[in-house]
Amino acid sequence: MICSDFLEFQDVLKKMRVLDDKIVYALNTSLPTESFKSKVDASSACQSLFDQIQKGHSERENVIKNCIIATAESVKKLKAAKESAPNDFDIIKNLKSEQRKLRLLQTELSVEEVIQEKTTKLFTEKCRSYYKPATL
Repeated sequence: MICSDFLEFQDVLKKMRVLDDKIVYALNTSLPTESFKSKVDASSACQSLFDQIQKGHSERENVIKNCIIATAESVKKLKAAKESAPNDFDIIKNLKSEQRKLRLLQTELSVEEVIQEKTTKLFTEKCRSYYKPATL
């Protein structure tokens, strides 16, 4: 699982965020200019883009939350191990490492919320005339 290595986890998230990172480009290429309005169906383009955005958001959120749950379980087990062996340096070291990773994952969840807000705002600004999703 990608949760054990935080750098790998960040790399996977970065790849999953490509659409959000390039949302302005995606919107500009999906929506027609005034001269091409009759040739392109902007409504279906916006709907398709919205579906892609929502799918990406839910997948990333699930990955982050699953890693938070897995890491929290690991922290819980290490705390129990520390209770039984309070002077074991390896357990203390691993516990601190897992706690640090848990904080980083929780921060990543906050970052994800900001990215989702930004993407949704840009989508709404550009596509509001063509497509109004029920979930916004």
